[in-house]
Amino acid sequence: MNKKMRGFTLIELMMVVAIIGILAAIAIPAYQEYTMRAKVTEMVNMAGVCKTSVAEYYQANSAMPASTAEAGCPNTQTAHAKAPVIVNGVIDVQADGGLRTQLTASGSGTSLMFTPMCGSPATPTCTGATITAWDCKVASTISPRFLPIECR
Repeated sequence: MNKKMRGFTLIELMMVVAIIGILAAIAIPAYQEYTMRAKVTEMVNMAGVCKTSVAEYYQANSAMPASTAEAGCPNTQTAHAKAPVIVNGVIDVQADGGLRTQLTASGSGTSLMFTPMCGSPATPTCTGATITAWDCKVASTISPRFLPIECR
C-alpha cells in the first residue's frame, strides 16, 4: 500500500511565512527611504528653476540678488516643497506637507540650500568671478541619506 502525499507540511508553510516576513522587514524601510529621496528630488527641481534666474541676475548686475523678488524666481510651491527663497544668492527650499513630517520624524532637517560656487577653485565667495557650480552640501540640513548623490 503506497500512499501518495499531497500538500505542504506545517513546517514548510511556516518557513515560507518566515522568509516572507524577513524580506518584508528589509524591503519596507528601504522602500520608505526611496520614496523620501524621490520627494527630496522634487525640492531639487524647485531650486533648479531659480539657479538660472540667480545666475542671470549675477551676470547682469555683478552682484547676487538680495531677495527672491529681485532674482525673479517663481513663487509657486508643490505638495512636498515650498517656494524657493533667495537670500544673497543662496537658494533655500523648505520641505512641506508629508515630506516635512517624514523628515522630521526620521531626525533630519527640512532645508535644502544651494550655494553658488564661483571662480577657480570654486568657493562660496562670489566677487567678480563667474558662477561655476552650485553646492548643496554646504548649508543643507536634510540628512545626506535622503539627498541625491550630487548633494552627499
